[in-house]
Amino acid sequence: MNLLLCRSKLASSRISLLCKGSSSHFSTKRVTSSFNTTTTTQQIFINSGNREFQTAAMAESKITEWVPKGDKTGEFRRQQSSFRNFISKEKGAQFPAEKGRYHLYVSYACPWATRTLIARKLKGLEDIVSFSAVHWYMGPKGWRFPTPEDTDAAGENVTPSPVQGHEKYTHIREVYFQANPHYEGRFTVPVLYDKIQKTIVNNESSEILRMFGTEFDDIIDPRYRDIDLYPAALRKEIDEAHAWQYDLINNGVYKAGFATTQEAYERNVVKLFEALDRAEAHLRDGEAEGPFWFGERITEVDIRLFVTIIRFDPVYVQHFKCNIRDIRSGYPAIHHWMRRLYWSVPAFKDTTNFLHIKNHYTRSHTNINPLSITPLGPVPDILPLGDEVAAVGAALGAKVRV
Repeated sequence: MNLLLCRSKLASSRISLLCKGSSSHFSTKRVTSSFNTTTTTQQIFINSGNREFQTAAMAESKITEWVPKGDKTGEFRRQQSSFRNFISKEKGAQFPAEKGRYHLYVSYACPWATRTLIARKLKGLEDIVSFSAVHWYMGPKGWRFPTPEDTDAAGENVTPSPVQGHEKYTHIREVYFQANPHYEGRFTVPVLYDKIQKTIVNNESSEILRMFGTEFDDIIDPRYRDIDLYPAALRKEIDEAHAWQYDLINNGVYKAGFATTQEAYERNVVKLFEALDRAEAHLRDGEAEGPFWFGERITEVDIRLFVTIIRFDPVYVQHFKCNIRDIRSGYPAIHHWMRRLYWSVPAFKDTTNFLHIKNHYTRSHTNINPLSITPLGPVPDILPLGDEVAAVGAALGAKVRV
């Protein structure tokens, strides 16, 4: 199929979701939060009259409004992240790099949040930045914390919030309102929280990934300091890859899946598969140089692309109707690259939880799947390295899984 014949000329929009990374380009600009408070959520709602109730209701109304009411384009638009401060190793920084000071809230279902977990593990930050994961279900109030009674959300650190003062919180939104009682945005993950200043430092995944990659180097185990996810010699190429992959692949699956008109869906799904064709060609042509996007070294590009590709066959093919091809039978080079990362690099496998991924999308997005039925396939969620589906195996002469 010649996808170029199907391509629409409409410019891509930048858009938002409840697990998110809003920027195709990383910005090094430090942005100071407009509100910093230690006021508890309980005090907010008791002492502040109706304004906070109205604020909460306004924010809640945005949680599952993927396309604004009355928008005839049918286009899903991602919101910009709101908290954009930066942890720094520089002396006198507002948010200094310190062991035990920061907590990372994530969802295993969310590709944007999982980026930060991968970087945290690759850089050896497990004993420096704590983390916990929310339940996979996202209801009318957004992401919720699991309870001791939950038995359907297995995974490392899937627990009620361990942060002092947050133990009784039921939803991630309470962390947002504690940091800013007048917050009116979406309650997204990841959330990087400062336990000393009692505020959110940052909720933009690309920036958290970047600061994990560099700002803790002075206090991590020396063996992790040579892991450079954004090496100076490759920065131009990395930024260029981020730009098109974010818009057309990472965000492209959402633009196809949450489209509310046939035209918007077709326009975006075609662009998505054109971008996958481009990624396939790059990885196929570069296989001789090494297994990763830039050969022998893992960079931000591998992390940011992996989290979308690992979800593609289990979720995006059927749930978001991204079914022109799947990865395992339609893109052999991407498939091999993804499995090399998953099976050979623990940071990728250990942070991938297919239970959370499949249940979240299929049971939270009732506008797409009203009966919340979760498909059993594909089986397995990911093929072993070296196995192939029959058609690809026959073509490559590889071991065949029937």
